[in-house]
Amino acid sequence: MLRDLALAAALLIHAGAAQAQAAEPRDRVGDAFDIRLTITSESSTDDGSSSSTSRSGGQMTERVIAVHDTGVELEFDLPAEATDSDRAREWQWPARVLKSADGSLQLLNAAELEGRVDAWLTAGEIPREACGHWIFTWNAFKIECDPQSVIGALAAFDLRPGDLSDGAPYSEPGGLGPGVLRLESTTSEGSTFVAETPVDAAFVRRQRADADLVVADIMGEPKTLEEALQARAAEQITGVITTSLTTDPEGRVIRRRTVTNMTTAVGGVVERATATRTAERRRLETPET
Repeated sequence: MLRDLALAAALLIHAGAAQAQAAEPRDRVGDAFDIRLTITSESSTDDGSSSSTSRSGGQMTERVIAVHDTGVELEFDLPAEATDSDRAREWQWPARVLKSADGSLQLLNAAELEGRVDAWLTAGEIPREACGHWIFTWNAFKIECDPQSVIGALAAFDLRPGDLSDGAPYSEPGGLGPGVLRLESTTSEGSTFVAETPVDAAFVRRQRADADLVVADIMGEPKTLEEALQARAAEQITGVITTSLTTDPEGRVIRRRTVTNMTTAVGGVVERATATRTAERRRLETPET
């Protein structure tokens, strides 16, 4: 159970968006969007010795704060219905970032987040030395204290792809090189693009090794990355990542659905796994000024 929880956490940490551009031409100060993330996975072995399913997700509000020549300034926050208790657990939000023309994200309110980390640690009576370690309560939980971790967390909610056109390159973390976007359909309501790429076996082994280190940290059993990678070296991993991007009539991406189908063979046992990550974006009505 711990391994499954740690692996799910590692997958979420490493999950990200493809190459992205800075500002959409239609961005206006005050624009606000609700972004919902859903992650489902299932796996089973061919000998019936193991099977599992899981479901998780999250929700963010994205607001356009400013539009610059060099990019767009965005604020990401918990949804409006978040309670005081929710906010007490989530020191990272709200976070302000600049999305530059090269697609990179720069955290703009790091000092503010540092202050919130200190208050969070104090309220939870958590020593600073615990930062970076994993614990297990009702779930696997990392004591994250680095404001820059916000950048990685936002990747799964990024629905601002770069060159969205038929034949354009498109990359997904965990894929072996970029795929090529294919225009699958287009109507008055929008278009759908699809890209496929083989799974990068080395990337997957590293993810799994990182998850094994999480379990070792929780259990208090020291293990090096080299040891964890060696334990995974015999795994024969194949698979395909398929991503579909759906736009609205203006060309703004409103849904990204990424399906990873993967087969792992080791010691004569074959495991088949499917993971689906869906991010959906909906414009929020903003008060007229």
